[in-house]
Amino acid sequence: MLKSKINRSPLFGIIAYLCMTGVGMTSYNIQNEKLRPQHYTNLSSSENYNTIVFRIKERLKPDAYNDKYIATIKSFNDKTAIGRLLINIKRDSIPKHISIDDVFFTSSELKQIQKPLNPHQFDYNKYLELQQVHHQLYLNSTTILQLSDSKSTIYGYADALRRKININLAKAGFEDEVLSIMNALLLGQRQTIDKTIYNNYVNSGTIHILAVSGLHVGLILWILNALFKPLLYLKYGHFIRPFVLVIILWSFAVIASLSPSVTRAVTMFSIISIAMHLKRRTNIYNTLVISAFWILLIEPTFLFAVGFQMSYLAVLGIVSIQPIIYNLWKPKYWIIDKPWQIFTVTLAAQAGVVPISLFYFHQFPGLFFISNLVIIPFLGIILGLGLLVIALALMNMLHSSIVSIYSFIIDSLNGFIAWVAQYENFLFRDIPFTMPQVIVCYIIIIGLVQLYKFRNFKWTATSLIAIIILQGVNFYNKYKIQNDAFVVFNKSRKTMIGFKQHKKLTIYHNLDSTKLESDYAIKNYKIGESLNFIISDSLQSVYQYKDKVILAIDSLGIYKGITFQPNYILLRNSPKLNLNRVIDSLKPQLIIADASNYKSYLKRWKATCRHKKIPFHQTNEKGAFIIE
Repeated sequence: MLKSKINRSPLFGIIAYLCMTGVGMTSYNIQNEKLRPQHYTNLSSSENYNTIVFRIKERLKPDAYNDKYIATIKSFNDKTAIGRLLINIKRDSIPKHISIDDVFFTSSELKQIQKPLNPHQFDYNKYLELQQVHHQLYLNSTTILQLSDSKSTIYGYADALRRKININLAKAGFEDEVLSIMNALLLGQRQTIDKTIYNNYVNSGTIHILAVSGLHVGLILWILNALFKPLLYLKYGHFIRPFVLVIILWSFAVIASLSPSVTRAVTMFSIISIAMHLKRRTNIYNTLVISAFWILLIEPTFLFAVGFQMSYLAVLGIVSIQPIIYNLWKPKYWIIDKPWQIFTVTLAAQAGVVPISLFYFHQFPGLFFISNLVIIPFLGIILGLGLLVIALALMNMLHSSIVSIYSFIIDSLNGFIAWVAQYENFLFRDIPFTMPQVIVCYIIIIGLVQLYKFRNFKWTATSLIAIIILQGVNFYNKYKIQNDAFVVFNKSRKTMIGFKQHKKLTIYHNLDSTKLESDYAIKNYKIGESLNFIISDSLQSVYQYKDKVILAIDSLGIYKGITFQPNYILLRNSPKLNLNRVIDSLKPQLIIADASNYKSYLKRWKATCRHKKIPFHQTNEKGAFIIE
């Protein structure tokens, strides 16, 4: 009786919500290293260069110039300290392989992590802040000294094991392309995948198989259940088997670097495995909530990780939507029923992740159901055989015939993915999608699922109201893009000026016209502003936008003899001029300098503007200059 009253009481729901919010905020603040006095940002430093001892914590995907790592600080200016840094080490400057847990000393300058300099650009600074990384270092062989290479954490031992596996696999005869896919599928490491191959997986809608997640962990649990079935014949087998399975699953999670997706999957399947062997009923929704609660209690910032969000949404889509789709048609024959089950699972997972996927990636792979229909049935074989290959490699018992067979399987997988990805007409790109649209879409999905289950007025009204709200959001987005804008983009060594009129963007530039639409700054702006047309044009000397006149002075430095007074002056291509005279002569309200200018010129112009007390907008510091 008391339980039913509690369930019906709105006060209980409000209190429970406030308690959960309070627990989340407390957990986040406890985990926030910046609030602690030992954090390096809270230690006074009057020097530009700081002496830092740090330990390598995580290896990131390298760029064209640097190998990248996340490191934890051990000491800062000879004081014990905590904190995390992004470490950039010039490629090929250090011949020795850098491993997790290696400890280094450096005397170097802390650099700010670059904030976005163009509109709608990915905010890497904010992304790293969520991982409690606030500064970065640029290092090479002359600015770094290794103090230790001993292993001190479980991550270090896992990295050493991964390295040994890769060395043995390479000795056995696996090529680099095959090794990179094996690392992604089996060890959760995607740093070495070739960019073309990676893009093929993205465009075919199968990138999820390269991120160790619920699909992989579920298949591995199924294999382990079969392998350890004989334990059930022992006296305490029903307790021993789940214990062994959970230990193996968490060992696999550590080897896969405890990424958000694998942590979520292993936590969820550990709970399921224990409940199954205790013969307790398992509700998948409760299991998901319990796993999410414990993960976020330990690592609250996982909530903002794309992999974490998509993993849970995919599973929720499968458990709630797949039965509805499957019940629409139940084939009589097994040979038809199995592909239909895989298709419905794939469709349900896509329904769960499509809104958030469109928000983050702005594209939808139209052939996802074909690629998944072929790959998923064989993924169990690929994973099972892959684990056997790794075990044999560690024991130096890997025969060349097994290497040839498994290499053929991976090459065939890559070839099929490339074949699907080549049909670019089925890949819908550059789809604008905002967070309000994401929220309303999920309300519609929840409303329709509940409507199918209960068929009552409440869920009918919820679904219809949500659909109306979605239309309202779409109308608002269309209204918002009617605004015009003048933009001086930040483009290294080049000049790009945009004039937005409703859904059309005219770009005045000195780039190769064939590469204009593929330029990230233009592409992001096109998606963010929902533009339909991009027109290319050559650079001009004078631009007029509304009541503002912008004079562009290029490398020729010509500005004398003009018959008008410009509001703004744009300096580009490092003109040789006396900025004092320009300001005295033209009396502009603002000086703009884009990223096509020499740094020494920018420094001098900035000092001049400070002396003249006139605003100076430098795009590679303050970002794109925008007039709306």
